[in-house]
Amino acid sequence: MSEIHYINSSPLELSVIKDIVDNQKQLALSKEATDSINNSFAFLSKKIKNNETPIYGINTGFGSLCNVKISSENLSKLQENLVTSHACGTGEYVPKTIVKLMLLLKIQSLSYGYSGVQLITVARLVAMYNANIIPVVYTQGSLGASGDLSPLAHMSLPLLGKGDVWLEDTIVPTSSIMQEHSWSPITLSAKEGLALLNGTQFMSAYGVYMLLKSYKYSYLADLISAVSIDAFDCNMSPFNALVHKVRPHKGQLETAARINDILQDSELGAAEKTNVQDPYSFRCIPQVHGATKDTLEFVHQTFKTEINAVTDNPNVFIEEDLIISGGNFHGQPLALALDYMAIAMSELGSISERRTYQLISGLRDLPAFLVSNPGLNSGFMIPQYTAASIVSQNKQLATPASIDSIVSSNGQEDHVSMGANAATKCLRIIDNIETILAIELMNASQGLALRDKKSSPFVMSFIENYRQVVPFLEQDRIMADDIHASIAFLQSFSVDSELLF
Repeated sequence: MSEIHYINSSPLELSVIKDIVDNQKQLALSKEATDSINNSFAFLSKKIKNNETPIYGINTGFGSLCNVKISSENLSKLQENLVTSHACGTGEYVPKTIVKLMLLLKIQSLSYGYSGVQLITVARLVAMYNANIIPVVYTQGSLGASGDLSPLAHMSLPLLGKGDVWLEDTIVPTSSIMQEHSWSPITLSAKEGLALLNGTQFMSAYGVYMLLKSYKYSYLADLISAVSIDAFDCNMSPFNALVHKVRPHKGQLETAARINDILQDSELGAAEKTNVQDPYSFRCIPQVHGATKDTLEFVHQTFKTEINAVTDNPNVFIEEDLIISGGNFHGQPLALALDYMAIAMSELGSISERRTYQLISGLRDLPAFLVSNPGLNSGFMIPQYTAASIVSQNKQLATPASIDSIVSSNGQEDHVSMGANAATKCLRIIDNIETILAIELMNASQGLALRDKKSSPFVMSFIENYRQVVPFLEQDRIMADDIHASIAFLQSFSVDSELLF
């Protein structure tokens, strides 16, 4: 029987989400969440009964149509029309893992009781999550300001029995699975469509997913760079704790300590060096990798706040007897954080490629391109080209999306965050980092094998496992196969949570 995570008001930590995902936990609404949802819906229903006062999105149109009054008999149709008309997504399919995170984060936000939705609506989202019925959502369509309108519309269509869903790896119409689960289309009440569509769960789900990957690849960047340090026969003095205590950035201190731990008892590290200094891509690993760690900490705190917040509009405040229209759906905090993460992760790839370049340069008693009989064999010449091309692409992708804004809705929505674009291109950068680090690992492991002395027991064990999927290169072979095998090795590599965040 699957474990259950109960939705409640306790902060949803990144470690908790990782646990839910890794252990495929089911969701359930706690009594606290159920009561909050019911109380909020009852308050809103009473508030709008026989009330002719315009309340944005409840008895008015949306966006620049906010001054158009909607009659009481059309309030439900208004919400259904909102969901249907806003499903304008295009582009690639959003990865199913991210869509499932969207469901989780939307359920969490609605559970606080500030959104005025029906319990049956939230319960259906929970049922979809638990049955692994994942709405088909597209990457393009959100400006990241009135919430992630288009992606969340596609996420919400199955509530109405509309749209498409994933069943395993097959796309099917929602209508085809309704009877199987004894589901009827939900009749949305006043404000429900707006509560579902206003929100930042598209950007937030991407952010959570990328943070989990980024923390892992931040660790792997340290580990693989440690292999490169010994393969290039580097000095260990730049990792001395005294150096970093006088410039005590948290990430810098952590990186230097980790490198020392990974290379503890390394024969190569302890050996006398003829080279006085090493290139920056080796010597400044604590400073560069550490800065990325500090950036991830900032991004983590931003997203922790967001995923435990209410981001739809208007908000229902029972104790104050108020319904207030504001702008909590605006994605600017996330857009800036996502752009920052993109830049920081891009730099991990940039310095990694420089280490790869140094390893194939024929220096430090290593053969040119790390292969015997260079000339007849090209060895590791062209994987560095591949890494360089990807690093260049990352530089282009790291251009901030948050500096852009395009007016929409006839000028009513005159500043938008473009956080959704920041999210989708940041994921491309992080996926690229997998490849760049995989190529460094190929080179570093080859260089290490060409040394007479050994690295640390930890590194040698790591390389022994790697050699089971990518053997030592004796002569030229199809390197794309090795790159793909190296990527798969890193993807399957498990890192303990305490080493991540």
